[in-house]
Amino acid sequence: MANADTDDKLFVGMATKPQYLTLNLANRHGLVTGATGTGKTVTLQTIAEGFSRAGVPVFAADIKGDLSGISQEGEGKDWIVKRCKEIDMKYEADQFPVIFWDLFGEQGHPIRATVSEMGPLLLSRMMNLNDTQEGVLNIAFRVADENGMPILDLKDLRAMLTFIAENSKDLTKTYGNVSSASVGTIQRQLLVLENQKGEKFFGEPALDINDLMQKKGGKGVINLLAADKLMENPRLYATFLLFLLS
Repeated sequence: MANADTDDKLFVGMATKPQYLTLNLANRHGLVTGATGTGKTVTLQTIAEGFSRAGVPVFAADIKGDLSGISQEGEGKDWIVKRCKEIDMKYEADQFPVIFWDLFGEQGHPIRATVSEMGPLLLSRMMNLNDTQEGVLNIAFRVADENGMPILDLKDLRAMLTFIAENSKDLTKTYGNVSSASVGTIQRQLLVLENQKGEKFFGEPALDINDLMQKKGGKGVINLLAADKLMENPRLYATFLLFLLS
């Protein structure tokens, strides 16, 4: 692509004048909108390339596979070169270091997180539990923590829920009511989560956030999450993004 970045800002596009994103303000929330074909994806790709060139690692969820081309060196096609001349820029082909990730481990490096790392709050949101059921899940995590029983995957969580159901009378005295109905509901929601391939996400080795903070050849690595299939499992997708932000 054509490089019009400066030391303190990224070139985003050209309207009546060049439009830039100032680097020291890049931690603000942003929104790119427009109808089909107006250049939203290209704009995002341009911003990602600008960050990478500035040595800043990038994470992006690629829901249609449109961003994957960022890993290949650009081609000076006639319409691109023509556009560069129109906005008084010199075309320079470039490519960027990219790592592909995939929760299902099919189109990139697998991403894992332990159930303990995810925590009861995000898990409750993922399984759409009510307040009572969320309370039971919190009890399961507390009992596991106090007894040194790590919950790594969904099988561990299922076993812990079975344990607190079998010992509900004793646990109720300390932690509050643990009803078999609530445990049963959580178990059924776990089954739904497993049917959405959630068992491929939960487990070890867990993702280290430093894995996303790499540089190569002075450029920030662009981390692309293959999300085309993940979009079909909205609870898993949304919860993963919340987990990553946390």
